[in-house]
Amino acid sequence: MTAVRQVDVLVVGAGPAGLAAAARLATAGAGRVEVLERETRPGGVPRHCPHGGFGTWTRPLTGPRYAHLLTAAAERAGAVIRTRTTALDWEVAATSGTTVLLTVGPEGPEALAARAVVLATGARERTRAARLVPGTRPAGVYTTGELQQAVHLFGQRIGTRAVVVGARDVSYAAARTVRTAGAEVVALVTEHPRARTSPARARSARLVQGVPLLTDTTVTELLGHGRLSGVRVRHRDGRTTVLPCDTVVFTGDFVPDHELARRGALDLDPGTRGPAVHTALHTSRPGVFAAGNLLHAVEPAGTAAREGARAAAAVLRHLAGAPWPHPGIPVTVEAPLRWITPNLLTPDRSHPAAAPPPPHLLRIDAPLPRPVLYVHQDGRLLHRARLGVRTAQPHRTLTLGVSWHGRVDPEGGEVRVSAG
Repeated sequence: MTAVRQVDVLVVGAGPAGLAAAARLATAGAGRVEVLERETRPGGVPRHCPHGGFGTWTRPLTGPRYAHLLTAAAERAGAVIRTRTTALDWEVAATSGTTVLLTVGPEGPEALAARAVVLATGARERTRAARLVPGTRPAGVYTTGELQQAVHLFGQRIGTRAVVVGARDVSYAAARTVRTAGAEVVALVTEHPRARTSPARARSARLVQGVPLLTDTTVTELLGHGRLSGVRVRHRDGRTTVLPCDTVVFTGDFVPDHELARRGALDLDPGTRGPAVHTALHTSRPGVFAAGNLLHAVEPAGTAAREGARAAAAVLRHLAGAPWPHPGIPVTVEAPLRWITPNLLTPDRSHPAAAPPPPHLLRIDAPLPRPVLYVHQDGRLLHRARLGVRTAQPHRTLTLGVSWHGRVDPEGGEVRVSAG
C-alpha cells in the first residue's frame, strides 16, 4: 500500500487555468498548494505559441512570455509546481474529508490526499486515427500541438511540402509554423464551404502568402510508406485528387482532455464532453472543481486563466466550510447551438451567491444571422436576448448573461437554451 501524503489543494495541469488557480490559492493562504504537470515545463499550450495575442490589450504578450509570467506568479505566491508528474487515477478508499489521487513522477508512484482538487487538464486535438482517416502510418503526420512543439521547442526539421487540414484560426497558425520551419504550405483543406476564421486573415493567407484554400473538400486517405508522399482528397462533387506532400497537419478538432475526470466518475456534459459544472465550477464529485479548456474545447488562454481564478475563489469558500451544491438543474441547448457552460444551476434564493456569476459561454454549429437567444424552463420563457452581432459564426464564442437565474424554478425541470 503506497503511503498517502497530505496537501491542502492539488491542481492538475499547469496551463493558464491551473497556474492562475494556484497563484490565487497560494496568495490567499490556502495552505500547501501543489500543481502537477506531465510536461517537462509548466505553461501549457502558450509555451509553444511564439505569436502575440496573449496577455491584455494594453500589454500584449507572446505565448512563451505569457506562460512565463503565469508560472512566475504561481511560484512567487508559494505554490509548488511538479513537472513530469502525471495523475493516473483516484484512490477508492479516500481519507474522510479528502480526495486521494494516484500519481507517478520522477521519484516513482505516490498517493496524494487533498482537501480540494482543481482539474485543469485542458484540451487536445483529435489525431488522424481518431478522425478515422485511413492509410498507412508514414512519418510526417502531426497535430498542431505536435508541430509547434517540434518546431518551436525542439528545433526539429519537418518536411518541405505540407497540407494543413482545417481552416480555423488554429489552422492558419499552423500554416505560419510550417513556413517558419522553411516548408511550403501546399493548401489548407476544409470540409466547410468557407474558412472559419476572419475574412481578413483568410484573404491575407490566400493573396499575400499564396496559400490555396480548398473548401468543401475532405481528406480521405494518407499515402506513402516510411514517409508521407501525399494525401487523397474528395471534393464536394465527388471528384478525388492527390495532393503531393511530405507533411500533413490535422488542426482544430479539439476535445477536452477528460480521461482523469472520467476515471473519477465525474458527470460529463454531453455537449462540451467535459465535466458538468455549476456556476462556481463545482463538479459532481465533492471537493473537486474544474476550469479552463477541460470544460470547453477550446477557448483563449485568457478565458482559461480567468476561470482558474474563479475556481480558486470557490475552493477557498469550500475550505472555509461552504456546503457542496446539490446536483443542480441541467442547462441544455438546442441546435444549432452546440454547447453551453456552465451547464448546471442550483437556485437558492435564501442564500445569494458570494459574487455574481459570470455569463455562460456558448458555441454554435452553423452561421446564424441576427441571432436571438431564448431561455425556457418547462415551456415558460425566462429570458430573451438579442446578440450584438450581425451573424454569429461557429468559430466565435457567444455569451449569455445571468439575469434570468433568479427566475429559474428550483423544483422545475431542465433549462433549455435555443437560438433563432
